[in-house]
Amino acid sequence: MHFTKMHGIGNDYVYVDCTSQPLADPAGTAIKVSDRHFGIGSDGLILIKPSERADFEMDIYNADGSRAKMCGNGIRCVGKYVYDHGLTDRRQLKIDTLSGIRLLDLTVGADGKVTHVRVDMGEPVLTPRDIPVDPAQLAEVPEVLVSYPYSCGEKSFRITCVSMGNPHCVLFTQQDVREIRIDENGPLLERAPLFPEQANVEFINVLSEDHVRMRVWERGSGETWACGTGACAAAVASILNGYTARDITVSLRGGDLRINWDPATNHVFMTGPAEEVFTGDISL
Repeated sequence: MHFTKMHGIGNDYVYVDCTSQPLADPAGTAIKVSDRHFGIGSDGLILIKPSERADFEMDIYNADGSRAKMCGNGIRCVGKYVYDHGLTDRRQLKIDTLSGIRLLDLTVGADGKVTHVRVDMGEPVLTPRDIPVDPAQLAEVPEVLVSYPYSCGEKSFRITCVSMGNPHCVLFTQQDVREIRIDENGPLLERAPLFPEQANVEFINVLSEDHVRMRVWERGSGETWACGTGACAAAVASILNGYTARDITVSLRGGDLRINWDPATNHVFMTGPAEEVFTGDISL
């Protein structure tokens, strides 16, 4: 199998051009290639496919083989791949995902390669049943889950829940997120009964009205260096809680993303880099 290793601020995936080669077992392949000791090493596998509804389709598998609906860092790299590898000469693209079609604007450098991608991530989903959360797990079901008190096991949290094509549970903390053990509360909330499809969990420090710091525990992958949909969810949650303005920088372990929640369209826009690391072939 021919592949390309790419990353968006450290959120790394193995990319396969399925416009020219089929892949019979994507779930099993994702597990094999994602292993950082015996495989290529990645947060998962992304297949680039032809689409009847858009320019291309993005099909995502997490490191554990589970299928994902959307990946913000991953879709930026899809845009870079198809342009840099000559699959298209367009700088505005439609990419089909399990969460719907996303619109991309590519920034091309002097060398003719894509440097940054702006993605229209669509409208945030705030209605609890659509995120989804299980209403049976709530003492009462509010219109939105913003700073909602929730107990899981013997621990209590205040959570803000958002879907950006996949479910997110956002927590704000005074403790420096660079020092916390997210491998304790991350898995606990990822698999909490509240989330029937599990959830990504974001831990946030508010630094100013236009800047937050974030670490993320992703469902099916554990802690990753970045999560694009998570950064969008963090921005929406920060705004809903009254902590920030609508145009903010989200700093993650791998770098920064610029997130804007546009009041006119209610769409969230994400801008960030995309980088190719290397290409190769692997026997499956």
